[in-house]
Amino acid sequence: MTTLAIAEDHQALIDGILSYLEFEDDIQILGHANDGDALLEIVKKKTPQIVLCDIRMPKKDGIEVTQIITKHFPETKVIAFTMFDQEDAIRQMLKAGAVGYILKNSSLDVVLEAIRTVAEGKTYFDKKIHMPSTEKNSSKSVLSAREKEILTLIGQGKTSHEIAAQLFIGKSTVDTHRKNMIRKLGLNGAGELMRYAIEKKYDF
Repeated sequence: MTTLAIAEDHQALIDGILSYLEFEDDIQILGHANDGDALLEIVKKKTPQIVLCDIRMPKKDGIEVTQIITKHFPETKVIAFTMFDQEDAIRQMLKAGAVGYILKNSSLDVVLEAIRTVAEGKTYFDKKIHMPSTEKNSSKSVLSAREKEILTLIGQGKTSHEIAAQLFIGKSTVDTHRKNMIRKLGLNGAGELMRYAIEKKYDF
């Protein structure tokens, strides 16, 4: 029997996974949480074999939680669960100790396959993701120093006006940098740039 805990800040997604796994005789769900602190409480009290862990969560994010679990509860294995296929996010989760990485837009069959594979002591990576290269350079290397600075501030939730004031530049200059980053990174609009910035904040 494989014991499992799930951490995801969208309850509807948790409910979907719970419903899907309900009739799997080899998997027992010990608990689920909507933030990092609540997940750690489950791990401390019940020590699940596997944790399915969102990267973006309130209180403690998935990278911090994975670091804590890897250090203090090494018998618990972490599978990262995220919306984005980004080399830096993958690299940071692997560095933190995750042994699997799956995308939320994959089928629930993939989730089940990942759980069973990791339970066997193996690693599992979603076929949709692009594994990070071993080279030092990453996708963010295409950005200028100023663009990286602005991306960091976007990840902190700052508006173009706030960024312009903090960096002593014009708002139109910030907006131009935003457009250039969207183009360079192959993203679709400001909303996706925001999500990208939040995911990548861990590497700045």
